[in-house]
Amino acid sequence: MGEEGVGGPFEVKPAVEPGSAAPDLAAPVGHQEVLDSLAAGQAGAARRAQDNLERRLRDEELVRRLSTQDFTGRLYEFFEAELARYAVSVLRAWMHSGYVFRLLAQRRVELHPTEAELRELHDDAETRQDLAAMTVAVALSKFRVNALRDGGWRVEGGANLTTYFMGACLFDFPNQFRKHRAYLQRHARAVAMEARVFDAGERRGADPADLALGEMHVRDALKRAPNGRTRAAVALTVDGYSQEEIAELTQSGSARAVEGIMYRWRLREKGEYAEGERDARTG
Repeated sequence: MGEEGVGGPFEVKPAVEPGSAAPDLAAPVGHQEVLDSLAAGQAGAARRAQDNLERRLRDEELVRRLSTQDFTGRLYEFFEAELARYAVSVLRAWMHSGYVFRLLAQRRVELHPTEAELRELHDDAETRQDLAAMTVAVALSKFRVNALRDGGWRVEGGANLTTYFMGACLFDFPNQFRKHRAYLQRHARAVAMEARVFDAGERRGADPADLALGEMHVRDALKRAPNGRTRAAVALTVDGYSQEEIAELTQSGSARAVEGIMYRWRLREKGEYAEGERDARTG
């Protein structure tokens, strides 16, 4: 009777003949040999894992090179431009399909977009571009500090640089979307206020301090407003909003800032009105 286990069904045959050189157990196993030994589904997963690892190792070398110049200079500018181009493209696609909101919901960030907002993002390429560009611009500055300089991104973390950066963009997107939503709400209010101001039937009894120039003069004055913020401030004032509320709605900083906007607008319009009166008398 031989030794226990020898000659049994699980006997492992020696790879070399007795007396020959012992094999090198640390010799590498080729990637293709690994894939050939796996079932189809397992091979696909292994190939993806290998590709991901290789990308991350290339990213690690790139970050090392960028760090020698403190993440500045021409090489970093090229890297940043390529990363931004990629991220903007992805974000635009996510907004077009609405997938960005699904990703955020998975991360417990609920923006609850309306049908009108989803339709705008699907139909309006300019809005998608603006939101994507603003999101990426904000994310890039944080990414250089948090992920690169401070070492937030590490090769052992499992993500390559592009997927890590898209996570940073997804984190910043809600703020940009909320700002866009607030802008649309302010614009809608201003348009509605303007329509009411210019309706002769509804204008009776309006505040004379803000509408003393008369219906046609107010209409022209709003058209002459130097910027959208002044236009919105005037329209909201006509509607009875307080300066504190207008400051919040128009992101003007403070009630004092709104007071300054209205003061400058009144001075401008008094000058326009006086000039018009002179022209009328001499015409």
